[in-house]
Amino acid sequence: MEGVLTRVGCGWDAVATIGITNQRETVVAWNSTNGKPVGNAIVWQDRRSAAFCEELKKQGKETWIQEKTGLVLDPYFSASKMKWILENREEAEVLAEEGALRFGTIDSWLIWKLSGGRCYVTDVSNASRTQLMDLRSCQWDEELMELFSIPKPSLPRIVESSGEFATTDPELTGGRSVTISGIAGDQQAALFGQLCFKSGMVKCTYGTGCFILMNVGDEPSSSKNKLLSTVAWKVDGKVEYALEGSVFVGGSAVQWLRDQLGVIKSAEEVEALARSVESSDGVVVVPAFTGLGAPYWDPYARGTIMGLTRGSGVAHIARAVLDGIANQVSDVTEAMATDAGHRLRELRADGGASANSLLMQTQADVSGVSVKCPRILETTAQGAAFLAGLATGYWGSREELVRLVEADRSYEPAMSETDRRLRLGKWKKAIDRCQEWEDEE
Repeated sequence: MEGVLTRVGCGWDAVATIGITNQRETVVAWNSTNGKPVGNAIVWQDRRSAAFCEELKKQGKETWIQEKTGLVLDPYFSASKMKWILENREEAEVLAEEGALRFGTIDSWLIWKLSGGRCYVTDVSNASRTQLMDLRSCQWDEELMELFSIPKPSLPRIVESSGEFATTDPELTGGRSVTISGIAGDQQAALFGQLCFKSGMVKCTYGTGCFILMNVGDEPSSSKNKLLSTVAWKVDGKVEYALEGSVFVGGSAVQWLRDQLGVIKSAEEVEALARSVESSDGVVVVPAFTGLGAPYWDPYARGTIMGLTRGSGVAHIARAVLDGIANQVSDVTEAMATDAGHRLRELRADGGASANSLLMQTQADVSGVSVKCPRILETTAQGAAFLAGLATGYWGSREELVRLVEADRSYEPAMSETDRRLRLGKWKKAIDRCQEWEDEE
């Protein structure tokens, strides 16, 4: 935090409030008596609890869990990670028996540390990703806690996404206590930062993965196409919901080109390399390095490169990687359109990879919708700031926020419907062949 203040040239006296946004689903366990973590965090991409999820499916629990939580039964979510910690870290089991074990997504851990251990909370958007919260009551569900063997004292209090929840330990913030007044999971924060306040508005954040959320208003929407129903945020006592499709590998596929294949030296170079050829020339990359997320939900799928010939080069593979990212997002937007009963009109894009103009044009082409990028691509942080500022009166209304955000780039579909169908047809064939590649553990 000191580094941020130094960079912008101000001190703690200029800070009005703090907003926190974080990786969702990632779990930290710690000892409440000394604040020390019980082992490393288990991140959202970790699949070590897949076998337990399969066991629950065989017991017929999948539909029941999804009806309660809005989430499919998958090791992506926090509950099975918490259970794994309890079963595999002896210290966690002992602390749970003593009532001193604390579980939290990253927001809870940060607030605990920033408040000097005085505040143990999570907001409703993060809680909705644990698979332990009832989607309608927005409270921890006793039956789910029993199913996953999670003791209630080990879970934080659920609060709204905007409100004065805690104050910092003055020793950490320049000798003065600063209010923490905004909390949201990263994708919900981006939805707020993209000003998707009306039902039907959609955004996609292109980061390590790609996360597509549609605001569906004040009632949860049940998907018939394997999308997630989740909480968008709770502000001033009102809960708003979203449909979500999670793509596990997005920008990390470009990192793979850089770090494992060595065909580029930086992520920024991928656009020039991909543009050096007119197309992938039939090469298809499915970057299912950690399985497939929505709308397939196959933890045993693995990445594939198909359509290679003697004429295929690294540029074709690079272009196919960008195509693969866009195709995965298109699968989700297609599912959303089917659930909504109408075609999407616009996709608001943000995140680091949205700076890649070729990727954004490809996205517009394969999805058949306008793609719009704001001037500030870090809308996740912007959303957390907006939630915090609204709580303290720094901004007076959402209407005021709309005037603050500037549009930057817009991409319109330029591919014929015939070409689009041909491309997506090959993509579907590749998807079919990469699924259930790994044996169940």
